[in-house]
Order: sequence, then C-alpha cells, then structure tokens
Amino acid sequence: MSQLDALIKKRSGIRLDVGCGGNKQPGMFGMDIRSLPGVDVVHDVEVVPYPLPNEVCTHILLSHLIEHMCPKRIFAVMNELWRIMKPEGQLMISSPYGGSKGFWQDPTHTHGWNENTALYFDPYPAVAGGQRSILYDIYKPSPWKIIKNEWWETGNMQIIMEKRVS
Repeated sequence: MSQLDALIKKRSGIRLDVGCGGNKQPGMFGMDIRSLPGVDVVHDVEVVPYPLPNEVCTHILLSHLIEHMCPKRIFAVMNELWRIMKPEGQLMISSPYGGSKGFWQDPTHTHGWNENTALYFDPYPAVAGGQRSILYDIYKPSPWKIIKNEWWETGNMQIIMEKRVS
C-alpha cells in the first residue's frame, strides 16, 4: 500500500507540497513534475485533473511556484486545488511580490501576483466588508476565503486561503 493510499484509508487527509522539487517540506506529501528524491507523485501541476481523489488534502502548499505557471492555466489549477481540498482546508501560497526585484530577476517568472490578485478567488472578501466581489464575478472560479494576505513591495507575499463550501 502506498503512502497516499494509507493516508486516504485513515481518512486523515494529506498535506500536499505542490512543486516541491528536491525540497519537500517535512510531514508533507510531495508532487512535482520531476522525479526527484522526496517526490511522492510525479505530475505537472498545470495538467488537470491530478491523480488524487476529491477532498483528500487538509493543507496545500505552493511555495514559489504560482509565478512560473501559464497565466491561462491559473483558474484551472485553482479549481483543481479546490477539488482535492477538504472543506475548510487551507491553501498556502508564497511568491515574489509582482513587480519586485525578486519577481523580475528570474526569467522563468511568467506573471506576478499582488495584494489584489487573491480577490479574484474570494466571492465575499473581508476587505469588501463581506459584500460580493466584482473581481470574483469576472471568472467565477471555485470559491476560496482569504484568511491571510501579507505582501511587501520589495519582497515576497504570503496568502492563505480556505476552501469555501457554501
């Protein structure tokens, strides 16, 4: 029985490190496009569906990965992460702040996120006073709730979102 099968059987859920490379975070299940030590599932994050069942993840980490993705695939990827996330599970995203030197220094960065980007995924963000977000209504992806949105114009940003179920 694989590690994934054992976790699913226990119904405890998995903590998924997407794009972990050779640096999978301790206690996490790793998915990467490359077959490297520590990678548990070899799969391209931009190809959906993932080889994971519905609502199996309690936490998903995307650390310095989202800025490398094709912008046209972001909504499909975010919807897929929502599919594999347990209700109220948390998605953690870290990325260089769009426009910072850290973003522009890497020629493989395709697009940057800023403090407003996460608003496209939350239908009722706290910054809107719980009112319906006009940004969310542009694309209407699977709904997330922004829990944390910290950013520094000269550095990185960290976003934590929770899967909305209602």
